[in-house]
Amino acid sequence: MPKTKYVGVYRDKNGKYFYQLELGIDKATGKRIQKKGRKDQNGKPFESAREAYKELTRLKNDFMLQNGYINYKLTYAQFMEQKYIPYYRSSVERSTWNSRQTGLEQIKQRFGDMKLREITVEDCENYRIWLLNDSGYSQSYCSLMYGMFRKTLDYAVTLNFMNENISKRTKAISKGKSIVPYWTKEEFQKVLATIFIDDFYEHMSFVLIWLYYMTGIRVSEGLALHWTDVDLKRKKLRIHHTLDMKNQNDFIRKPYTKTESGMRTISLDDDTVRILKRWKSVQKKHGVEHFILSYTDLPLYRSTVQRIIERYAKLANVPAIQGKGLRHSHVSYLINEFNADILVVSQRLGHSSPEITLKHYAHLWSRNDESIADQMAGNIIFNFAKESKVDFNGNQAVKI
Repeated sequence: MPKTKYVGVYRDKNGKYFYQLELGIDKATGKRIQKKGRKDQNGKPFESAREAYKELTRLKNDFMLQNGYINYKLTYAQFMEQKYIPYYRSSVERSTWNSRQTGLEQIKQRFGDMKLREITVEDCENYRIWLLNDSGYSQSYCSLMYGMFRKTLDYAVTLNFMNENISKRTKAISKGKSIVPYWTKEEFQKVLATIFIDDFYEHMSFVLIWLYYMTGIRVSEGLALHWTDVDLKRKKLRIHHTLDMKNQNDFIRKPYTKTESGMRTISLDDDTVRILKRWKSVQKKHGVEHFILSYTDLPLYRSTVQRIIERYAKLANVPAIQGKGLRHSHVSYLINEFNADILVVSQRLGHSSPEITLKHYAHLWSRNDESIADQMAGNIIFNFAKESKVDFNGNQAVKI
């Protein structure tokens, strides 16, 4: 069907004009709403492409008025403030909202004055390129930011403020391959040697670093630990809480972990049990009875964990790592020292399957075949034949 100069208007083989448009998604059925016609609202056939386009425009405007497009000039900033941000804040955890709030504000400022329905593919692609080339953000953060932007337009489509999410005509930004730095056993030992445990705060710092390294728990899981979570007689540590904290007067000890599989019980080694018993006794003398990683009986900030790691890394002259780097350190320790299998590591980390563990930690098994190669040496025992049993003459086929 030949196109005309008017978008959505066509001419059939008989020279008759008609319009065809898509108005969005039916909220009840989830199907596309499409309209096609050859007559105006009075039943008169179109005599020109312009008449067909006028009817198409009228239908589109009526649909907008009836289905939420009341303000056709709605800007992206208005949409964010009035619709998306209230929706998003009500649908995610408080900790997630706190961590995403700054990013959403930056996106709002980027597209703020643009009419929501006038944002183009080029605008989206320019933002994508800026993130990758000029923002200074890491690859994973660029992926997060562009993903958040695309979700805002998804919601605009859901509310029928837009016909389609035009940002999806551009490529998503991949997270990239991120290798998290960690401490080897030797580096860990150097760090421990710099800590003076006769000081109460330094003693807590020692317990913090030791516990994260020897258990592989997440930072928020460790900060939420109460003494009721540990059974020193049975040598078990129960991981059933995470900490959501704004400040020491506003925190929640959530009765669940990052994932359902994160609800787990970890076996503790004798050294860790001994260290915890001593720490519990020291804490009690200072009036601390609830939080394990605390010197005031209030939870620590996540930033405090990072400062402690950086302080002793500098003293020990080893690389400074992130809090989650201690989780990676635990995995490296289990593999290199004990040749731990993937199932055990996965269970200790609280992953739902070994596949998830391999996705994040496969590189730590890279040297795991060296011990196997050592064991293979001399395993096959044989002696060569004392004489040939093959009848072979020149390039002829071998006969036995």
